[in-house]
Amino acid sequence: MGVTRLEIDLKALKHNYTYLKSKLKKGVKMMAVVKAFGYGSDASEVAHYLEGLGVDYFAVAYSSEGVALRDAGIKTPILVLHPQPDNFHTIIERCLEPSLYSPRVFKAFNAFAKAASQKKYPVHLKFNTGLNRLGFWENDTDWILDQLKNTQAIKVRSLFSHLAASEDLSEKEFTISQIESFTKTATVLCDALEDTPFLHQSNTSAIINYPEAQFDLVRTGIGLYGYGNTSEEDAMLKPVATLKSVISQIHMIEPGESVGYNRAYRAPHYEKIATIPIGHSDGISRAYGNEVGYVTIHGKKAPIIGNVCMDMLMVCISGIECKEGDDVILFGKGASAVDVSSKINSISYEILTAVSQRIKRVILR
Repeated sequence: MGVTRLEIDLKALKHNYTYLKSKLKKGVKMMAVVKAFGYGSDASEVAHYLEGLGVDYFAVAYSSEGVALRDAGIKTPILVLHPQPDNFHTIIERCLEPSLYSPRVFKAFNAFAKAASQKKYPVHLKFNTGLNRLGFWENDTDWILDQLKNTQAIKVRSLFSHLAASEDLSEKEFTISQIESFTKTATVLCDALEDTPFLHQSNTSAIINYPEAQFDLVRTGIGLYGYGNTSEEDAMLKPVATLKSVISQIHMIEPGESVGYNRAYRAPHYEKIATIPIGHSDGISRAYGNEVGYVTIHGKKAPIIGNVCMDMLMVCISGIECKEGDDVILFGKGASAVDVSSKINSISYEILTAVSQRIKRVILR
C-alpha cells in the first residue's frame, strides 16, 4: 500500500473470540476489554464486530472511552473500570456502568445518582484480593450492605476482582488464594442482596489456567488481540494487528560511515541500509535502536541501526533482497509482538498500545 499503517484483521479477531469462547463452561458470558483504543487497534471497529458476534459486555478504562463507543453506535453494556467523580454526569448521560472501588467513590456516585433521580442505576463493585491496585477490602462488606440498605438510586449489577499472576503457574498458590478470597466475599454479599449480582474475576490467562474461576462471566483483553501469555496459547491465537511500513530510501555506505543522530552506528564494512518512515513518536521506542530491535522484510530480520528518530528509523538490509517501496513489518503476522517487545524486556501489551493515533488504521474484513 506504500504507507505506514496498522492492519486490523477482523477474521483473526473472530478466530480468537471463538477459541476463547470454546474454553468457557456452558452459560458463562464474555466481557471484551476494548480499552486503550482496543489495545492500540481501533476500539469502535473491534466493538462493532464483537457486538455482531454476540459479546455480552464491553469494558473500558475511562468514561471517555465509553463515550467514544456510544458515539460509534455501540448498544451493548459498557463497564467503566476506573471512573472519576468528575465524569459521573457523563457516565449516567451515556448509559455507562461504573466500577465502584472505594468508600469515597461509592458515596460520591450514590449521592450523584440520587441527585439525578436515578432508580437502581447499575454499578459494579470491585474487590482487592491481592493485586493491590483498586478495590474494596473483604472487611468492607458490612459497610457496603449498610449503604445499600439506605439507597434506591443504585443497584449492584456485578461483583468482581482482578487476578495478579494468573499467567504464572509458579504463583498458583497465590492465585488460588485470590479466588478463594473473592468467593468468600461474593458469597457474603450475594446472600444478603435481594437481587443476585453476577461474578467475574478471570482474565485471559485465567480462562486457560483456572477454569474453576470462570464464575458467571470472564473478561478477556489481550487474548482477543491474539496473545495468550504463553507460547502454547499464542500458537492457538492469531494476531489481529499488524504494524507495517515501507522502505522510503536505500543507501550504500562505506566502512566507518555513521548512521543517524549522534553517529550512534558506524559501519564495520560496506553495507546497504534502508530508511523506514516510522519512529518513536509512532510508538517504536528508542530502546529498539542500536541493533536491539529489528523489522521484518520479506521474512528476514533487519536490525535497527543507530538511534530511532522521531519519525524514522534505519535498518541494515545487507543480504536481504528488497527495493524502495517494499513493505516492512514492525510486529504482527510474521513478527510476533511478544518476540519484538522482549528485545527491550517489555511485553506485547506495551508495543500494541503504543501505536500512535496518527498511523492509519486499515480494516481487513
